[in-house]
Amino acid sequence: MKAEDIKKELEKFASKDKANLLSGFFKTGKGQYGEGDIFIGITVPNQRIVAKKYTDISLEELQKVITSKIHEHRLTSFIILTYKYPTNKEEIYNFYIKNKDYANNWDLVDVTTPKVVGAYLFDKDKSILHKLAKSKSLWDRRIAVLATFYFINQRQFEDSLKIAEILLNDHHDLIHKAVGWMLREIGKRDQKVEEAFLNKHYKKMPRTMLRYSIERFSPKRREFYMKK
Repeated sequence: MKAEDIKKELEKFASKDKANLLSGFFKTGKGQYGEGDIFIGITVPNQRIVAKKYTDISLEELQKVITSKIHEHRLTSFIILTYKYPTNKEEIYNFYIKNKDYANNWDLVDVTTPKVVGAYLFDKDKSILHKLAKSKSLWDRRIAVLATFYFINQRQFEDSLKIAEILLNDHHDLIHKAVGWMLREIGKRDQKVEEAFLNKHYKKMPRTMLRYSIERFSPKRREFYMKK
């Protein structure tokens, strides 16, 4: 299995029309968060089809794909890592962290981070996430937030809440949305825990973060927080 084989397989699913749509959706214009990213127009389900065929590819060969300028090459590579993860957890986690700078759009992070970074760190020292939450890199900060999705699914909320506190004053909308999303997920499992956090912080939370976090509340409860 070679890097070029993956690229050729993906090319079969490419669509110029889809590429144009994705380029706009993922904000690839000058000054936008995805500036300069290149799409060839492949849906995620089709990327998963290719990824499943290449789960046995060596990390040496995968390195040649994960560093590609083409978005779908990178996403397929990270999806492969989620499939490879159960077979050698530490090695795959380390490879992911080494290449985290190539997870440089929100889908790359959201689809893969919980399944590798979150899964690996669940029963280990999580200080790297708190460090990433303070990074200048938008995507490092998003990785820190999304890794805790795995913890939340195991009903461990502590680290997600701590990282949410670190990011209360973050300037970027994509972080506001991610933190609000994780708070909402906590609330699905234990609304009292979420509301304890909101009651402490809602007055200074970015409006988008607050709005995302209370989406599942009753209209009356949403109104209480938004009016305040």
